[in-house]
Amino acid sequence: MGEIMNSASERMLAHFVYDYLPAHLQDISCPIAELAKVMAEKLDSNDPVVGAEVTTGLRKLLEAKDCFVRARVNM
Repeated sequence: MGEIMNSASERMLAHFVYDYLPAHLQDISCPIAELAKVMAEKLDSNDPVVGAEVTTGLRKLLEAKDCFVRARVNM
């Protein structure tokens, strides 16, 4: 486990890029992006069931990140 990242996870990780955000939003987004990368590296595999679960987890983490960033924007 963790040696090979499937292309779905790689595509999902692209959505966690945050360097274009203003600094106050990068502070919110950065730890979540780091968590996403660690989870993809540790859990992902080419096994379709495992890969699907990891991709779903990354998608939900992305949704959470979006919520946290919107909360910061509205402060």
